[in-house]
Amino acid sequence: MSEEIVIVGAGTGGSVLANDLAERLATEIDDGDVHVTLVNDGPDHVYKPVWLYVPFGKRESADGRRPLSELVDDRVDLRIDRVTDIDTDAKRIEHRDGTGPTEYDHLVLATGSTLAPEEVPGLAEAGYNFYSEDGAEALREQLLSFTDGHLVLSVVGTPHMCPAAPLEFVFMADAWFRERGLRDDVEITYTYPVNRVHGNPNIAEWARPKMDERDIGVETFFNAEEVDPEAQVISSMEGTDLEYDLLVDIPPHRGVDLIEEAGLGDRGWVEVDKHTLEAEHAENVYALGDTASTGVPNAGSVAHYQAGVVGQRLASHIRGYPATETYDGKTLCFIETGMDEASFVEFDYENPPSPAPPSEKLHWSKLAYNEAYWLTARGLL
Repeated sequence: MSEEIVIVGAGTGGSVLANDLAERLATEIDDGDVHVTLVNDGPDHVYKPVWLYVPFGKRESADGRRPLSELVDDRVDLRIDRVTDIDTDAKRIEHRDGTGPTEYDHLVLATGSTLAPEEVPGLAEAGYNFYSEDGAEALREQLLSFTDGHLVLSVVGTPHMCPAAPLEFVFMADAWFRERGLRDDVEITYTYPVNRVHGNPNIAEWARPKMDERDIGVETFFNAEEVDPEAQVISSMEGTDLEYDLLVDIPPHRGVDLIEEAGLGDRGWVEVDKHTLEAEHAENVYALGDTASTGVPNAGSVAHYQAGVVGQRLASHIRGYPATETYDGKTLCFIETGMDEASFVEFDYENPPSPAPPSEKLHWSKLAYNEAYWLTARGLL
């Protein structure tokens, strides 16, 4: 009887892991000793970092989509369906299509983040964001007609996908309006919930002087409490009111409800051992990427590195070896600092980030990686 590995979610982590297992356990799969199933609620794989460029007309939303059938190894059973229930005691999951439960020996949850703007009154009606495909396209329409006034970017929810993206947006907006000769007519303000401009103090210390140099206003300790769409005012719990003409928000994020319903963690994040990525409240369950509550950024590179760790640990278990591979918190990220320059950071649990000096070379390196990403998703890089 084969060992059943089920992966739920085909974002970066789930797709990379599925292809990793297909290669790593090719012999066992071909012999019928292992069966790998990847379940996703849609037919496409979405590369979300593309959305940052859509509002500025640099990319199209379609550039961030590929059919999963083209990305996932044929040894993997790809199932397009939504998981509606997880029973970790019985070791099975239920599906929306009602075809019956799927039993597993090993379960990997890579269900990612969802947006929850409704948690802040008025935010869904008033704000625009680039954290969804539709949102990025709507923001593009607003930016193209925005020639003067106050643009406020408010980081409302943390943690959120791609922690550097809010900084990237205001740096890119500053350069974009300058290129169009509009910067003198556009005021830009950036808000963040704590007393610095980024959750990581090293990145915050690096970014703040650049914001001051570019006349990007900053409001820290700004925890958005409500938005008045008619008055065009966003108010904080601390008592600060900001009038805006265009509100760009980073909305609250949460995981999928079935994670909390299964008793695996709060707000849809699975509580895991941050080194082994094993769930704290269930046996034979792993989580990776945004789904895993490890304290590291919700970034694609994190999901990629964690997928390799989980793949090796699963292979060790199946072959009867001790699982020794661990995740060290490795994260890397390019940070756009304008329309034609970028920085780069790499760090882990022990070593803090030290952003590289911005350069055009790093900007083109980021764009090149965005193109090469599809090879990463296929497991070729």
